[in-house]
Amino acid sequence: MEIKRDIHLRRLINSKHNGKIKVVTGIRRCGKSYLLMKLFRQHLLDNGVSEDHIIMLDLENRRNKRLRDPDALLEWIDSQIVEYRDIGDVPEDEWYYVMLDEIQLVSEFEDVLNSYLSIRNVDVYVTGSNSRFLSKDVITEFRGRGHEIHIAPLSMGEYMDAHPEMTFEEALEQYMTYGGLPVVCLEPDSREKESYLKGLFEKTYLTDIQERYHIRGSEVMNELIDVVASGIGGLTNPTKIENTFKTVKNIGVGKNTIKQYLEMLEESFLVRKAVRYDVKGRKYIDTPQKYYFEDLGLRNARIGFRQVEKTHLMENMVYNELCLHGYTVDVGVVTHNVKNGEGCSQRLQLEVDFVCNRGSERMYIQSAYALSDKEKVEQEQASLLHINDEFRKVIIVADRYLSSYSEHGVRILSLKDFLLNKRPFA
Repeated sequence: MEIKRDIHLRRLINSKHNGKIKVVTGIRRCGKSYLLMKLFRQHLLDNGVSEDHIIMLDLENRRNKRLRDPDALLEWIDSQIVEYRDIGDVPEDEWYYVMLDEIQLVSEFEDVLNSYLSIRNVDVYVTGSNSRFLSKDVITEFRGRGHEIHIAPLSMGEYMDAHPEMTFEEALEQYMTYGGLPVVCLEPDSREKESYLKGLFEKTYLTDIQERYHIRGSEVMNELIDVVASGIGGLTNPTKIENTFKTVKNIGVGKNTIKQYLEMLEESFLVRKAVRYDVKGRKYIDTPQKYYFEDLGLRNARIGFRQVEKTHLMENMVYNELCLHGYTVDVGVVTHNVKNGEGCSQRLQLEVDFVCNRGSERMYIQSAYALSDKEKVEQEQASLLHINDEFRKVIIVADRYLSSYSEHGVRILSLKDFLLNKRPFA
């Protein structure tokens, strides 16, 4: 079965011939190789590129081990290119497309790839796994000539494309439990899904992190992941986690170490951080922050599928979907003054789940699993109504099938519309 990855494919297509090395990053098993070596290759063929102008190599394949040597790889790529063009415009039929899977297995790979930056008719695309090749490597290794395309696990829309036999409600239940890794998506047996996710976390992701950062003992990292997984959607910081370690887990570890470990989890694409933004003061607040998992299935597997709270899982899912569509997503804080029972002024802070920015566009979004009555609606929109600007204000809710507006003009958007409508905010 072919799973469409249209958003990511479009980003690859838009990056063609931009003079940079295109680097597809993301956690293991999220579909990087499939996107590049199958979907993008098919796009090239469909648009008239001949087979002999598409140079593909799977460096993870043992048969290609000798090409993990940088000089052997350079020589092999050169042998596939009949004609080089160093100056002038490149006709469509003279472009060569070089696609290298798991480039981090090649020592000095940056020198190999940088060697093609001056050749005008060679367009280079590579994938790199999170153990030895991260976002910051794209910036440093390619001297500003690297273009990162980060691929996430399947979105809910992509998940439903792969399961046309399911209703939205059935697919949502599966997705919020087992996440969007393609292998898991296509596995019908729930026990196999759980086993795969648990094994992948322990044997692959944690091993990657330990090898990348030379971590000798895994106890602190393991405990930290458990704390973050249990607290998605909650505000936290290294000091708070340090206190949790001391009082609950009886582990003494400093906040600086915790901060470093959190950064490792981010750099390895397992979690993302949302920082706080003072909406009225128009400034960022360093701490506390929220952490969300790149894949819900991995998060649930980490805690043994025990804490499957739909409110928090939905918030994580909404965050991931917003990031997928190119928004920079922060956690909002709105302050306002009220009179207490004694008539004295009291300053309160209200939280906006997400402050979303994309270019000149901004939105304020609340995530609510259910709006059971008028009181709940007023509670969810309270922070939005204290924002005095004209940007869109939205409450995304799971228990509604039709989108509408509140009496104050706040958009009430059904979760189904948000996840499946290509233009949900239009």
